[in-house]
Amino acid sequence: MRVGYVRCSTVEQNEARQLKMMEEQAVEKLFIDKASGKNTERTEFRAMMAYVREGDMVIVESISRIARNTRDLLSIVAELTEKGVEFVSLKESIDTTTPQGRFMLTVFGALAELERESILERQREGIEIAKSEGKYKGRKPVDVDEARFKAVCARWRAGEITARAAMDEVSLKPNTFYRRVKEMGL
Repeated sequence: MRVGYVRCSTVEQNEARQLKMMEEQAVEKLFIDKASGKNTERTEFRAMMAYVREGDMVIVESISRIARNTRDLLSIVAELTEKGVEFVSLKESIDTTTPQGRFMLTVFGALAELERESILERQREGIEIAKSEGKYKGRKPVDVDEARFKAVCARWRAGEITARAAMDEVSLKPNTFYRRVKEMGL
């Protein structure tokens, strides 16, 4: 069976180009994710991996659609190979049944990982520039009634309530709660 896998990083992105390619490849079963490729924790990806059987062929538009780091890519291809499933990347024209094809897969996987790292680096740089220009200030701090917070912390420190109960009383998540405790010297 010809199985297609399509992935867009966000809900806003359009998968039409990939879907057209899958139609041209006469894909019989299609799995579509709208999630980052940074890891393999994707609903439809997992469903596809569970679905494929010996003799099937998994078709993707490019290797960056199935994985964004070399380790995940090689692991996915190894799992498919173990199941007797062929892997085809249309953009890179990779045949994973030959040593040369597996080598090229590794090279292209490393390039996909480099691309993701570059995107993240540019994003960090952009945020730093925006911060220096006063355009990016991060999230607005959570307002907390200081007197109430101190009273709840005193009860928590005295062992009258648990930390979880204290967090619930002041409506704070653990990181924020403990950061405020530290900032106030409680």
